[in-house]
Amino acid sequence: MALDMNDSYANSTDVHIALDKIHAYLNQPNRTLIGLTGGPGSGKSTLADYLLNYFSRQQNMEVICLSMDGFHLSKAQLNALPNAEEAFARRGAPWTFDSTAFIERVKLIKQGYQKDDILWPSFDHAIGDPIEDDITIKKDTKVILIEGLYLLHQNDGWQASQPLFDEHWFLDIPVTVAIERLAKRHMKAWNFNHEQAMDRINQSDGLNAELVATYKDQADWLLRV
Repeated sequence: MALDMNDSYANSTDVHIALDKIHAYLNQPNRTLIGLTGGPGSGKSTLADYLLNYFSRQQNMEVICLSMDGFHLSKAQLNALPNAEEAFARRGAPWTFDSTAFIERVKLIKQGYQKDDILWPSFDHAIGDPIEDDITIKKDTKVILIEGLYLLHQNDGWQASQPLFDEHWFLDIPVTVAIERLAKRHMKAWNFNHEQAMDRINQSDGLNAELVATYKDQADWLLRV
């Protein structure tokens, strides 16, 4: 399969395997749901974007890549919690998402193949809130990859998530590497120095990264890029 050799993923064996897996699922008669899990900073969104762009270049509209970020509790919902201050400080923890809404929407996706278009929320980082029904999943979309932190999580209402997927991939990046990526991201976004970035990470993302790493053995495939 031809890849743009200028792309940083072009020589990745596991990316080639991921593309081959999706191609194989496209030849199946039913819809396939793939869960892509990994810690903060592991590169889930970057990989999902790459896969989506690849199939878009092939003019194959039967593949879509989604994020669970649209199921963040909104700032208004966080403010309404009795522990609002903690919720904002820990935004991104499993209990700061609407896991019930996520699970119900994924169930609709499983049931909707060749029947119904399904709407999916996005997340606007500029305003820091979800945008409901921003993405349309066409009824003939055959392979759907959903990336997120807690697809394998067994608490905080996420227990019913794992069985909804046909296959779970885990982007297996060392936590230390992912944390350093996050630090660089924070330094660029907020003009932090490294110490300030690490202080912010240690309050939330670092805790989430350690949690996510505990269930990588539940995945069907450990993907390394």
